[in-house]
Amino acid sequence: MDKEYDVVIIGAGSGGYIAAIRAGQLGLSVACIESNPYAAPDGQPRPGGTCLNVGCIPSKALLASSHLYEQVVHHTAEHGISTGDATIDVNKMVDRKDGVVTKMAKGIEYLFKKNKVDFIKARARFAGTQGETYDLELSSEGRSQRIGARHVIIATGSKPRQLPGTRIDNMIVCDNAGALDFREVPKHLCVIGAGVIGLELGSVWRRLGADVTLLDAMPDFLPGCDTAVSKEMLKLMSSQGMKFELGAAIGDIALNGAGARISYRDHAGASKELTCDKVIVAIGRVPSTDGLDLDAIGLELDQRGYVPVDERCRTALPKVFAIGDVVRGPMLAHKAEEEAIMVAEIIAGQAGHVNYNAIPSIIYTSPEAAWVGKTAQELAREGRAFKSGQFPFSANGRALGHGESQGFVKVLADAQSDLVLGVHIVSPLASEMIGEAAMALEFSASSEDIARICHAHPTLYEAIREAALAVDKRALNI
Repeated sequence: MDKEYDVVIIGAGSGGYIAAIRAGQLGLSVACIESNPYAAPDGQPRPGGTCLNVGCIPSKALLASSHLYEQVVHHTAEHGISTGDATIDVNKMVDRKDGVVTKMAKGIEYLFKKNKVDFIKARARFAGTQGETYDLELSSEGRSQRIGARHVIIATGSKPRQLPGTRIDNMIVCDNAGALDFREVPKHLCVIGAGVIGLELGSVWRRLGADVTLLDAMPDFLPGCDTAVSKEMLKLMSSQGMKFELGAAIGDIALNGAGARISYRDHAGASKELTCDKVIVAIGRVPSTDGLDLDAIGLELDQRGYVPVDERCRTALPKVFAIGDVVRGPMLAHKAEEEAIMVAEIIAGQAGHVNYNAIPSIIYTSPEAAWVGKTAQELAREGRAFKSGQFPFSANGRALGHGESQGFVKVLADAQSDLVLGVHIVSPLASEMIGEAAMALEFSASSEDIARICHAHPTLYEAIREAALAVDKRALNI
């Protein structure tokens, strides 16, 4: 055995690298192992995982660029600003996105060094145990070594769910990674999957001029959202020109010259075809545990491929933990980070925890949608009596001044105790506003607590206070 560590983390994504840094801060000897180079120019594995390399960060960079372009082309005139004919250099936009990713990846490697974390660029697999130590074999470029771990954190993340019978070539038929590297705007883009990833990627290219159609197998739009949010988002996305076919059963995707022909059945069972020059398959993600050889230590996956864990992310094996997309719960980078901190602190003898009821979710379209806690339909299914207050941004001075007054804030509170149970926001800056709501849930605030807090004026987040006031039918500005 070449070296032994207190903690070895397999995977350097959002959960893995945060676990490594926190464990290093706590004085533990740490190694973090990564095998995926993603799109690194040197072809070497790099940290950050899906989120940094082919997910959250690059998509937000493209969303920012495409939003700015759309504002210049379509929305400056109302402010009295004449811009002439604006053009978009897609290559430069994509290169900027790549630059953001590279900068952040280098930042993570710096943090590893700062916190004395050994970043090992290799593929890891379990090779058994030696007493209370787990034996890991690492392979890279034809060479192998063995290291020991007194604790192991599995943080191998997820991979795109495959559409049966469809080959992803990332030329015409793309997954979420390929969709980030288009070098020209497609004329007609088809997105299979109208969830968060599909909406965000479809928004990027719709803003730049693509004709975008989204096909989704579910009969309802964004079924996990509060119904008020899903209805509002469908209305707003449709008004922007995005086309939706819900309840669509995808049949065959046939390449047709420089494009593709998609055969499907609509919600009524009628056969239809759609021709496009690019296809994005965004039908969700599945846990990634390939090549770990979990059998070598007797660890079994559940029926859906997840690593079974308890509320503290412990597996059935002593001193083996799993976090992030590879375990139950929402596949969110910030959820993985919270689990990472919790596990590192538990290993160090502290009392880490995660409040899974206060993890926010966000869709980064324009406007954005963000929510935390329960939806109205969840509370109704539970039989819990609740009150609801809602306030529109059409009555918010800051939103009107920005020319972006779509959406609302909705607050749900317990009918008896007034405890805040959920907050739902549709707004251009919902992602930045949801933090107040998450804090309210974390500290068990009532809607009255929010209503009694002085909110600066004029601001968008005043709408949260107004919605809290509306819970007791005493909003001041509607």
